[in-house]
Amino acid sequence: MSSTIYYNGTIITMEGDQIAQAVQVTDGRIAAVGSNSELLGRREEDTRLINLEGHTVLPAFIDAHSHFTSMAAMLDKVPLADCHTPEEIAQALVRFQQERQIGENAPLVGFGYDHNNLPGYRHPTAADLDASGLKNPIVIAHASGHMGVVNSRMLKMLGYTAQTPDPEGGKIGRNPDGSPNGYLEENAFMALAKTVQNAGEEETLRAFAQAQKEYARRGVVLAQDGMTSTASAALMEKFANSPECYLDLVGYADLTNATGIVEEDALAYHGHYRTGGYKLFLDGSPQGRTAWMSQPYLGGEPDYCGYPIYTDEQVEDYIRIAISRQKQILVHCNGDAASEQFLRCYAKVKEEQGSTADLRPVMVHCQTVRDDQLDRMPGLGMIASFFVVHTYYWGDVHIRNFGLERGRHISPMRAAIDRGVHYTMHQDSPVVPPDMLLTIWAAVNRLSKDGTDMGADQRITVMEAIHGVTLGAAYQYFEEKSRGSILPGKRADLVILDRNPLAVPAGEIRNIQVLETIKDGKSIYQAEK
Repeated sequence: MSSTIYYNGTIITMEGDQIAQAVQVTDGRIAAVGSNSELLGRREEDTRLINLEGHTVLPAFIDAHSHFTSMAAMLDKVPLADCHTPEEIAQALVRFQQERQIGENAPLVGFGYDHNNLPGYRHPTAADLDASGLKNPIVIAHASGHMGVVNSRMLKMLGYTAQTPDPEGGKIGRNPDGSPNGYLEENAFMALAKTVQNAGEEETLRAFAQAQKEYARRGVVLAQDGMTSTASAALMEKFANSPECYLDLVGYADLTNATGIVEEDALAYHGHYRTGGYKLFLDGSPQGRTAWMSQPYLGGEPDYCGYPIYTDEQVEDYIRIAISRQKQILVHCNGDAASEQFLRCYAKVKEEQGSTADLRPVMVHCQTVRDDQLDRMPGLGMIASFFVVHTYYWGDVHIRNFGLERGRHISPMRAAIDRGVHYTMHQDSPVVPPDMLLTIWAAVNRLSKDGTDMGADQRITVMEAIHGVTLGAAYQYFEEKSRGSILPGKRADLVILDRNPLAVPAGEIRNIQVLETIKDGKSIYQAEK
């Protein structure tokens, strides 16, 4: 039996308002929580003592929604987030191709450009990518992951011509003569995954090992793969049973083509991996103007509201699979029309099936969810998982797209909490890094990058924000009895911070540093001293 006592710190247990000075960990579980004198009095000859030196301990963070396999895949892609012109994008592609010595027949993939940072808020085109002079087939993905641009060679490989119709739930950008201009949206862009060559198994497993470090250094011990294919599930399970894996991984099967990977017992881990249920997309992204809204976007085409991906009948069929199998479903809803479709279809199928099971369906993102929609969520047992850090990254874009009233009501967490809605917070990585402290800061302060007030009436308290990435997230995974708070008997998943988020000025929360991440009593990350 191995035992460690962490003492002389601030232990925020997330069990009510309990704040302690010390915590004892024995064989990977919380053994005791209390004062310095109480716990030091429990030490034995072989007990390890760690002086926290006034630092703060929280339950380790839990990722409520991201894409672990995509996070890993982005590690060898061209980073474009800091590009502010099409020329800078082309230059970044050239540098990457030369530095990595990538052959001209190999696909070259970039990720993270944002048209909102480019002149005229215009997406690049195939002509812009062709101007790089590179002969590779090229694809660059928008920061949202919902759209992107390809060069002329990739358009030819895809077989897109002026006669190629827009796919259902997607769009192909056009030149004035009707020929494709390289811009692809939603389902038109998603089809690229079948064209761009995937990495080999060995390379993918190495990327998984690197990706888990990105979570662990930010205090995260459980990460999600929010749209898992059959092939990805097999690779994650292989990785999760290898000595290199220390992160817990939960995959949510693509409900359109990977339903078979969800096992009867979706709560049982195989090594560090399990499939938690199903995932479905209903619309796009608000910053990309493809989220499905009930009221039009401002600017651009008159009466344009974005668009749905599926009909109600299709959505009901997909939900019927989840409810009939008594499995959790996570549904991507950015626009309020998509939120309405999910609520409407889930309620209909739940009633039709006579289901009383505790399935905890999750509305993912909830960017423009309305108050009247939040009112209906508790009755369905539905969880709202908010992408609240959008208020920081794209707050000014939302105000431009929706106006002040709707723009400042993005991610209405105060309204959700006041209505008794179970809630979590996430980063949708690799859309943005899995930085939980920045997310907590965003929920508490609601300020855009330019310092714009993003709705002071929707600010939440620091404790409420911490709940959204600890105990609330554990509840979403049906794991609230084993993790998410510091309570005797629970797993010893802890994060040590250099400062107390409850004690620093609200504006400083984003600057708090993770000193150490502990999972099941073992350190999986330590900051350099």
